[in-house]
Amino acid sequence: MLNNQTIVALATASGAGAIAIIRISGPEAIAISDSVFRSIKNKRLLQQKTHTLHLGHIVENHKTLDEVLVSLFKGPHSYTGEDTIEISCHGSTYIQQQIIQLLLRKGCRMAEAGEFTLRAFLNGKLDLSQAEAVADLIASDNEASHQIAMQQMRGGFSNEIAKLREELLNFASLIELELDFAEEDVEFADRTQFQELLNRIELVLKRLIDSFAVGNVIKNGIPVAIVGEPNVGKSTLLNALLNEERAIVSEIAGTTRDTIEDELVIGGIGFRFIDTAGIRETKDIVESIGIKKTFEKIEQAQVVLYLFDSLKFQVQSSEYILEIEKIKNQFPLKPLVVVINKIELLSTDTVTQIKHQLQPLNVILQTISAKENIGIEDLKNQLLSFVNTGALRNNETIVTNTRHYDSLLKALDEIQKVKYGLEIHLSSDLMALDIKEALYQFGTITGQVTNDELLGNIFANFCIGK
Repeated sequence: MLNNQTIVALATASGAGAIAIIRISGPEAIAISDSVFRSIKNKRLLQQKTHTLHLGHIVENHKTLDEVLVSLFKGPHSYTGEDTIEISCHGSTYIQQQIIQLLLRKGCRMAEAGEFTLRAFLNGKLDLSQAEAVADLIASDNEASHQIAMQQMRGGFSNEIAKLREELLNFASLIELELDFAEEDVEFADRTQFQELLNRIELVLKRLIDSFAVGNVIKNGIPVAIVGEPNVGKSTLLNALLNEERAIVSEIAGTTRDTIEDELVIGGIGFRFIDTAGIRETKDIVESIGIKKTFEKIEQAQVVLYLFDSLKFQVQSSEYILEIEKIKNQFPLKPLVVVINKIELLSTDTVTQIKHQLQPLNVILQTISAKENIGIEDLKNQLLSFVNTGALRNNETIVTNTRHYDSLLKALDEIQKVKYGLEIHLSSDLMALDIKEALYQFGTITGQVTNDELLGNIFANFCIGK
């Protein structure tokens, strides 16, 4: 899959800026750059040491395109493992295109999406899980997702997998050795130690698999649906949570006729809030469509905030209780937080009385004033409590990648087959087949087992220039 062509691409975001970085990698990277670069001290890039910076100009036919700073990295001591040049030029889109087009005329080829990182993987600079973490790091938009991506890119996850695979491989070798001496009926692999190893591997795999629930939430954010009757303050609550006027607030019931979404980071975790159309009986066709979408959004959400007006509750409490029970029964596995709004208009005794009426529903209760910004921080803390951040605080390995999760499930299945085979004294040749399959699944995570289609699917999601 790796070819010997020298590739080039813009490594910084497209568009105008203060500076831009153009990356070149491959066997002719230094020679091609040397042919268009004129150092202010008359240095030749071909004669310079690795990891050095050089100030000069990019020139074509005696025409100066820009004053630039060139970073030189000689393989294998570079990101890709190949000779690599990075040209820091001014951020004009015209200058960027002029320099890239010049390099293409000199023999470079435009890099494909993720090709620099693909070459780093193929040249042994990164394993596959670390390469995938590069994309996650670029995409990280909160503290937690950044922390997980950094840990994985440094090899935390792959090191754990590699250690298990190595230990299993050692026992697999002993099992294979037994097959060579099958006629002599000898056992080279200590079955007791092998059982202990399998138990330990099973425990680690289950922990990693369980961590995916947290990892997926951290990576993609937690969708939270804000629901309730019209004009109870859902849009005001959304604005209070986001600390901005994101949703239209009006005294007219049914103002929100479509869902409004926005994101907020709480304690390093991303939450995606969905302000929905109010739930009520209506003959308005457009509003009815919005209410239908509300239930669709509840289905998609992981947490539901049911908001109601505390003043209205006093006169129609039974209707509210029926509505809460309906949502709870329809979505029994979703955390439901019942939010009592406009408490600034009630006495403490009245608020206590409302809570007492709601207690039999066995739901989480929060009291707020969205308009006066009372209780908003408590509500945020309640939302954060739904995320198991213990593993994150303890710097444990957390799985965020669906492909890794799938491979871990398959590896666990094979390990459990091996354990069962050991219990029923399965012949070594049959047990060896299950061990090989488990090793294969471990290998697909770190890239010890790959194919062009897999790599193509992974790196196609990268940005150009990385």
